Amino acid sequence: MIYLGKKNTLKAHQQTEAGMMLIDDNRNEVLLPNKYMPGYLKVGDMIDVCVYRDSGDWLTATTIKPFIEIYGFAYLNARAVTSYGAFLDWGIEKDMLVPFKEQLVKMEEGKSYVVHMYLDEDTQRLIGSSNIQKFLSNENLDIQLDDEVDVLVFENSPIGYLVVVNNQFKGLIYHNEVYKKINVGDRLIGYVKNIKEGNALDISLQKIGFKHVLSSTDFILDVLHKNKGFINLSDNSSPQEIMEKLSMSKKTFKKAIGILYREQLVRIENDGVYLVR
Repeated sequence: MIYLGKKNTLKAHQQTEAGMMLIDDNRNEVLLPNKYMPGYLKVGDMIDVCVYRDSGDWLTATTIKPFIEIYGFAYLNARAVTSYGAFLDWGIEKDMLVPFKEQLVKMEEGKSYVVHMYLDEDTQRLIGSSNIQKFLSNENLDIQLDDEVDVLVFENSPIGYLVVVNNQFKGLIYHNEVYKKINVGDRLIGYVKNIKEGNALDISLQKIGFKHVLSSTDFILDVLHKNKGFINLSDNSSPQEIMEKLSMSKKTFKKAIGILYREQLVRIENDGVYLVR
């Protein structure tokens, strides 16, 4: 089959004036217009394309990689708002419609929103929704404690940042565990810190336990090398100052410096930490 809104690997079947006709294994056809056709393409070649419906409702292929695939999530910009809804730029020629009923908050032209893209069964068109939580379910988790995961921040709640985890689950990053500035729309690497009752996920932006401390030692060494072997931080530095300069807690900083000191990689003075050369 030819699938809308995702990568299809199809065969170049017939050259026409408008472009190249592509077919799948069942000989279903879609046009790759001349403007998207690479110069090397010839009949019989296989090519990766994304398929969508153009303004005339015809299936059309493009070699442009979209910002989002069907059943995925992305942070997209609203290029226009009309009586039908908001039209968001998803990287290809025809913008994606987010109907008003699918807007968690009323969208405005020029602003960006985290959205989910899916196939509308009535119109067979790709549409978007900013009501993210209705498309997330933690019922069938396939991740475990300490696992590294991909996260997309979709809401800043009173207690923390709500995130899409691995494109299917909902997680939470607590505000008091964030040591750098993050924003809605950011894609980050996270770690599963806790799986609570009902499969609720707590996510950390730092590796868990001692793994986090070890990764912090590497980071501090890298900072020392980039700053001519000196960091003006010490036990007397405030947690805020350490967070701003190193994006870590004071507790982690002290543990990491202790490890580096015992390994004779740094020396600790009143004015800061020095790299042992």
